[in-house]
Amino acid sequence: MTAGTFLIALTLVVLVLLLWHLRWVLLVLFGAVVVAVALDVLIVQVQKRTPLERPQALAAVLGISLLAGGLLGQLLVPELISQFQQLGRDLPQLVSKVSDLLSSEPRLAQLNDAFGEGLNLKGLQPLLGFAGGAANSLIQPFLMVLLAILLALDPSAHRRMVVAMTPRPARERMEHLLDECRQALGGWLSGMTLSATTVFLLTWGGLLLLKAPLALLSALICGLLTFVPTIGPTAATLLPTGLALLHSPQLMLSVLVFRLVLQNLEAFLLTPLLLRKTVNLLPTVALTAQLSLGALLGLPGVLLALPLVVVLQVLMQRVVVQQIMDRWA
Repeated sequence: MTAGTFLIALTLVVLVLLLWHLRWVLLVLFGAVVVAVALDVLIVQVQKRTPLERPQALAAVLGISLLAGGLLGQLLVPELISQFQQLGRDLPQLVSKVSDLLSSEPRLAQLNDAFGEGLNLKGLQPLLGFAGGAANSLIQPFLMVLLAILLALDPSAHRRMVVAMTPRPARERMEHLLDECRQALGGWLSGMTLSATTVFLLTWGGLLLLKAPLALLSALICGLLTFVPTIGPTAATLLPTGLALLHSPQLMLSVLVFRLVLQNLEAFLLTPLLLRKTVNLLPTVALTAQLSLGALLGLPGVLLALPLVVVLQVLMQRVVVQQIMDRWA
């Protein structure tokens, strides 16, 4: 190994270690880019319909978002608080109910023992401590939103900075690459937002018709977890199904069938229809990315796995496939 090769290898190792130590900074920065793209989609729509300049359009988008959030908060927050309190009272009953069902079947006795040990108060203490620590870590979301607003205020300056850091022969290709990443990420965000809103409204209406308990809270969780495909909708189904079990097995079965039908409609019809012109993620790629980033970064990694894969898919197609693999002699 020559001295030059050793120096390059050492530089790469140091760079990888540095990136690993700065992973939370990079995660916040990428989250800010995702939020900035979401703001940019709205800003572009405002500028198409009004003569406002970009700073005024950004202020209008933020004002409308705060106003809409305040109105929704007045309508939904009191009911959500009440349902959260009810959920706290129902969870011990649900644990006891499931434990009784498992103990009634001899073949499931071992599972019942594991279930009981995993859901006692001592077992929940680490989870509650983690949740409390996450709730106290408000600085990262605040920085993410602040960075997103700064990025959305003047994206062209940041774009020029990235292009300027690119070697001159590749600058035009970098501009096209940034455009494609912006289009793919914006399309994914728009499609998933519409999909999540639809799932929330349909779940809320369906659970109300079935007279299921805590319909609003369950529907909100189902809508939010739509942004985490494969894992999210399946995990979200557990809450309304378990709460329905407290009332009757028939209601539980009705809620389960309703959620399975709605989940399949969302996964195989609604989301592909909304995303057909922007991005097409294979379920295996999406799930692998969620598991990998979840293992490395925890819950934030799971939440940002899909937008990161959307961007990486564009980079892989345009850089690795077209510039390297297709030209391999």
